[in-house]
Amino acid sequence: MDLPEGPPLPPPPPVPAVEYCYRHPTEPTRVRCTRCGRPICPACMIPAPVGHQCPECVERARREFALGPGRRIALRRVTATRVLLAAIVAVFVIELAVGGPTALGDGERALLRLGALQPFLIADGQVYRLLTAMFLHAGVFHILFNGWALWVFGTMVERDYGTPRFVAIFFLTGLLASATSYAFGSPGTIGVGASGAIFGIFGAFVAYNYRRRYLALGAANLRWATTLLLLNLLLAFSIPGIDWRAHLGGFLAGLAAGAVAEGWGDRRQRLAVAVAGFLGLAVVLVALVAWRTADLRSLPEFEQAVRYFRAFAG
Repeated sequence: MDLPEGPPLPPPPPVPAVEYCYRHPTEPTRVRCTRCGRPICPACMIPAPVGHQCPECVERARREFALGPGRRIALRRVTATRVLLAAIVAVFVIELAVGGPTALGDGERALLRLGALQPFLIADGQVYRLLTAMFLHAGVFHILFNGWALWVFGTMVERDYGTPRFVAIFFLTGLLASATSYAFGSPGTIGVGASGAIFGIFGAFVAYNYRRRYLALGAANLRWATTLLLLNLLLAFSIPGIDWRAHLGGFLAGLAAGAVAEGWGDRRQRLAVAVAGFLGLAVVLVALVAWRTADLRSLPEFEQAVRYFRAFAG
């Protein structure tokens, strides 16, 4: 008796592409470290409860274990993410002291006095506003939302890249976000917020997980990131006053910074790639500021605008 045919069998899974060990660039491999996701050859494979791990991840785990649980907890309490959050909250307290109740809403005068981003004043020599604006916020909702985002993504990016690279990513992408707003925004605006730097951290988060998109966690993080990007795109065009230029500049800078922060090749090559990549982003930052400054200073109303904003700040 003939049996009925069942459903067709699914196609076999694709064979992983041949890569080269990150510690031995001439050794081909199809295995990746289950902790950091980098390709490793048989000489670098250390058996783990699941799969294999690379020597660097195993050594890092051993150092953490050697500290003991008490010291591990104490060290983890002080992170760059928490220090940055504390700095943002401290600056907001200063805003309340300087601006009073207006700091809870529309306090442009106090924000400008404390270092908000203002293109005419930056072109007049107050370049520090590109940095100070990153720590100022216009109201409680603004600082709560940015504080939450910094806590969530800052914690993950600092864990994945390490504290030195995380700090470099935060400040470099934040400055590039400010420079993008300065270069392409209206010269009469006043801007504040850490959101540009947070979008930079978010971009680094996307870059990190894109490299690990073949892992279940990396793929899930990318899906989550895509949802957040679409939501922020909707908010950018629905809520007036959102500086989408700073957000876009920070995100693109974060993608680039996250890509070069890990680098390629062996340890020495990866460090060289990271340093060269960060220097390249710094060059872009300087070029944007120099171009916009020359453009604004050539305007016939430049001096009058500078006098107005100086008087407005008090």
